[in-house]
Amino acid sequence: MAEQIIYIDGEYLPKSKAVISVFDHGFLYGDGVFEGIRAYNGYVFKLKEHIDRLYESAKTMMLDVQMKKSVMGEAVIGTLKRNNLRDAYIRLIVTRGVGDLGLDPRKCPKSSVIVIAGTISLMSKEAAENGIKTLITWVRRDPIDGTSHETKSLNYLNSILAKIEANNVGADEAIFLNPQGYVCEGTAENLFVIKNGNALTPPTYTGALPGITQVAVIEIASKMGIKVQSRPITAHELFNADEVFFTGTAAEIIPVASINGRVIGSGKAGEVTKKLRREFAKYAADPANGTPCV
Repeated sequence: MAEQIIYIDGEYLPKSKAVISVFDHGFLYGDGVFEGIRAYNGYVFKLKEHIDRLYESAKTMMLDVQMKKSVMGEAVIGTLKRNNLRDAYIRLIVTRGVGDLGLDPRKCPKSSVIVIAGTISLMSKEAAENGIKTLITWVRRDPIDGTSHETKSLNYLNSILAKIEANNVGADEAIFLNPQGYVCEGTAENLFVIKNGNALTPPTYTGALPGITQVAVIEIASKMGIKVQSRPITAHELFNADEVFFTGTAAEIIPVASINGRVIGSGKAGEVTKKLRREFAKYAADPANGTPCV
């Protein structure tokens, strides 16, 4: 089996030689940004949107990417081609680059770009189809004036702490509240509530990531005649929803069966969620929504 090929700063390297410096501020301080991207049947899903979001995150952090967006896209495509992948999960990373042991970003003269292409599996197929067990975590989502999750940075301690809590109690995933107590998102996913045939999803100003899959699902739902509203959601509304599901690049669409011991709907994937899963699979497979990588 051929060794996996990784892109680092203009070079395509075998996995065994793909290394970064211990002085890289992405490693030392989580000082960098990233995107998770999917390829379906030879097309990279929403590549432009992912790259645009990457550069927006970098701008907020005053991280100079030092690479044109077109070249960034070529690096993603090149990594897929060198790994002979038509269906893949891609991790696109930009770090602040090599500096010293101090915090000052000015000590990092050049950012670093890394592309990894492989596979990912967050949940079992059965869980993804039938619904997962979740809890509202004690960890609050970072405030929007701090390490806001509107910026997709390398600092994921907030999510890791919540994931640890979920693991400790046997839950599959955790749900965040923001500092004001409103429902925010999962550890790495956006969240939707279905009530009386309509859909709700938390807005970005609550601290949630502006999700690319989230936007796709809103588009699909609207075409299905489902009214979608983006507004703050309370835990009470969450517990009493007809259906709840997560969306994300890695997650795609995952139904929620229970939250903190409260059964959601029938305790299985609801009819609206199942329809959206089917329609999303068609949407993601449509070449019009992707960039060719073969």
